[in-house]
Amino acid sequence: MSPVRLTTLAFDADDTLWQNEQYFRTAEEEMVTLLADYADEDTLLAHLLEVGKRNVVSHGFGMKTFTFSMIDTAIDVSGGQVPAPVIGRILALGKEILNHPVELLPGVADTLESLAGKYRLILITKGDLFHQENKIAQSGLRGLFEAVEIVSEKSAETYAQAFARHGDGPQASMMIGNSLKSDVIPALRVGSWGVYVPHPLTWAFEHAEAPLHEPRFREIEALTQTVDMIQAIKD
Repeated sequence: MSPVRLTTLAFDADDTLWQNEQYFRTAEEEMVTLLADYADEDTLLAHLLEVGKRNVVSHGFGMKTFTFSMIDTAIDVSGGQVPAPVIGRILALGKEILNHPVELLPGVADTLESLAGKYRLILITKGDLFHQENKIAQSGLRGLFEAVEIVSEKSAETYAQAFARHGDGPQASMMIGNSLKSDVIPALRVGSWGVYVPHPLTWAFEHAEAPLHEPRFREIEALTQTVDMIQAIKD
């Protein structure tokens, strides 16, 4: 068996390197309280998810689209009667997400530092451009990455192009993230390694079945296990 050639490691950002979804969940909880006179929690969250899926198509991923979706939900369930102060509070919830300090997940900085001298590290994230740039700057991790790509969608083509630009092609690259749908499966489709790092909170839109049949699929419990996981692949 020929040795495994791995030169480039790509990382997702939100809920892989730092907390993200928990702030959206907190906003959802308050939205449910604000709109309790119009619908129950299950109805509100289901409607928010469906509206969110539609809005992503036209507005992309991120905090702004989420805020639009909460406002759309408020208007829909109230029949257009939602009071202006409620809309104002929903807008404030979106701003709170935007302004929330970055909270790195445990062991992330040390793990990336240990890998940076051995592999080419790149960051591939999707979402609102300004918000992502701000979080990357706040994180203190920018200097560890040779390249950063903020994309509107993560597809097989996204990874093929990124690994061609910044690495030695998909076969010598690995994508690591908390979304099977966006981080792992598209990377596997172009011949990369795909590593799933589950997070307790993952947006329903990102759910997918684990590709257990794929020989280049791996799952680890935390990013801190990356070094050992790579070593096991090479042994």
